[in-house]
Order: sequence, then C-alpha cells, then structure tokens
Amino acid sequence: MPWIDACAADDIEAEEAKRFDSGGRTFAIFRNDADEYYCTDGLCTHEAIHLADGLVMGNTVECPKHASVFDFTNGEVETPPACENLKTYKTKVENGRVMVEV
Repeated sequence: MPWIDACAADDIEAEEAKRFDSGGRTFAIFRNDADEYYCTDGLCTHEAIHLADGLVMGNTVECPKHASVFDFTNGEVETPPACENLKTYKTKVENGRVMVEV
C-alpha cells in the first residue's frame, strides 16, 4: 500500500482533527493529547457527516450531527446511534509531515 502525504504535523493541534481527501475518498487525521497521529475514514458510519468537524477528546471523536462517539485509535463505536466501526489506516510522521498508508 502506498504512503500518502496528508498534511504537516503541526497543522493539527493536540485533540484536533483535519479532513484529508485523496483518490475520491475522505479521511480524518487525528492528533491526541500524547502527540500521536491516527487516521480513519472521514465520514460517520451512521450518516455521511465529516468527522473532522467533530469534538476530539483524548482518543475519541464525537460526530457533530448525532453524537456517535468513535475511538479513532481502532475505529470502534463507543456510543450509538452509529453501529458500524470506522476503518483505520496506519500513520507515521516523516520530516514533519503526516503520512497515511491507504
């Protein structure tokens, strides 16, 4: 799988998210309070709402529309109404850039 340059590492503050589009798909890049970066599909599995607009706390993101909560480290749903997990993608930081394996 290819590694794609998603954004500068310092484009995302701790406990924030950034939308990333590539190949006709939408992703969300997250940075937790431990300065670790994660990537998931960018749309909520309940309704196609952009998760990068959601509230990030610790290792979770809350969908801004119906308040489903996902653990972005593994994609698991923690709070309904969503019932389908998010797909996650490997990330790494190289030369100050967040790279995603898609």
